[in-house]
This record gives sequence, C-alpha cells and structure tokens, in this order.
Amino acid sequence: MSLSAAALARLASAFRLGRAERTYLFELAARRDPEQSEGQAAVVPPGVLACVDLIAAPAYVLDRTWTARRWNLRAERLFVGWLDGTGDRNLLRFIFLEPRARSLIRDYANRARRVVAEFRADVSAHLNDPAIHRLVDDLNERSEAFKQYWRERVVLGREGGERTFDHPVKGFLRYEQVTFALAGHPDLKLTILIQR
Repeated sequence: MSLSAAALARLASAFRLGRAERTYLFELAARRDPEQSEGQAAVVPPGVLACVDLIAAPAYVLDRTWTARRWNLRAERLFVGWLDGTGDRNLLRFIFLEPRARSLIRDYANRARRVVAEFRADVSAHLNDPAIHRLVDDLNERSEAFKQYWRERVVLGREGGERTFDHPVKGFLRYEQVTFALAGHPDLKLTILIQR
C-alpha cells in the first residue's frame, strides 16, 4: 500500500514532525512534500551566506536548477562570464551558451558532457518541476551540444575531483572540487574549489 503525498502531509502534521523528520518521511515514501512547492527557489540560510564569504577559496551555492544563489569574490574572479557580471547565474547556461566558457574550462567537451550527466542524476527527484523543464527546454533549443548530451541519458554522481581552467588573466589553474549537500536544505549544494 502506498500513501499519497497529501496523506503523508496530514500524518506529518498530526504527529507534529520537525523539518528533518518530515523530510525523512517523504524520502522513505519516495514522495515530494507538497509544502516544498515545485519551482520555488530555495532560501539560502543566513549562516551559509556568511560562511561562503569567509571561505578562502572559490566557493558558491547552487540551487535545484543549478543557479548560483551565493558566491564569494574568489569564485567571481575565477568564473569569468558567469559570476563576474550581471547576466544569468545558471551554471548550465554559462557552460553551454556563454562563449567564454569554452576557453575558460579545460577539456571543455568532456567536462560539458559530464556536467549534463551530473545534472540529469541530480534532478531525477524533481521530474515534475516546471523550472527544470523550462531550463532543459531552453538549453535544448539554444545549444546543440546540450541537446546531444541530454539525449544520451547518461547519469553520473556529482563527485568532485580535479578541475582545470585557462583563466584569461591568471593562466592555467588547477583545483580540487568538493561539493557538499547542506543539511536540512536538500535543494542547495555548496561547492568549494581548493587550489592544487
């Protein structure tokens, strides 16, 4: 027997479950909590905002659509064309629609293909999210490379690892990427790039 999301929400309310308990209940049932409406932007906690600014390496927070919600000055200086201007802060749009991404990101084609596979795996829990559908539709329409990689249906975990760049000012840069899921905020991820 399977309970609907609405029935689970009533149970969570009746038992006065806290945020963590409620999240766990919905994860166990493989259901989306109706209180977390699809397409709604996740709120970045003030403590996380302060931490990002204090990190002594490029760092940024991505939401469910992989749009940067907070970044520090080091990330702004590294990601020319993404975090340094007033344009779209979506990582996928940067990689596939911003020409500077091709010269900044070393081994661009392989990295771009991997990013799409990581994104597909990451959003599998949000298949009905209109914001995800709009993003994928937009990228399919505007980028042949994205369309090709999306159609491959490959999924990979966002594991981190070595990231290399050809920065227009600083030249060759090598980092180790580390990504953290934020406790109590499943739609947010903190990424830090540690220089090697």
